[in-house]
Amino acid sequence: MESTNLQQAIKPTFNLLKLTFGLVPIVAGLDKFTNLLTNWEQYINPSIGGMLPFSGHTFMMIVGVIEIVAGIIVLKKTEIGGYIVAAWLTLIALTLLGSFSSVDVAVRDLVMAISAFSMARIAKFVA
Repeated sequence: MESTNLQQAIKPTFNLLKLTFGLVPIVAGLDKFTNLLTNWEQYINPSIGGMLPFSGHTFMMIVGVIEIVAGIIVLKKTEIGGYIVAAWLTLIALTLLGSFSSVDVAVRDLVMAISAFSMARIAKFVA
């Protein structure tokens, strides 16, 4: 009985997290092709950018595809997708911290990674 009540109480919050971590990566991934929200190339760590065999724009389009796929996985297989999004956000934050640029964005990405990880853990019990 207590477990059922807890699950019912958590379900709306879980669904909100699922929708957020499903749709936001899809929207951000699509924007890598248009740069309507921001110029995404500014977030490429210069050390990494210098090693790329292609332009920063091409790199960001590849990133966009990865983000779109990650968002779809969250919507279809929330637990797995949550871990993927958490890892992805952590990697982005580490690259930003590595160049000590956009530290504010890096901190936000780490907070979102913790949230995505938490959603993945909850998915085991709610989904």
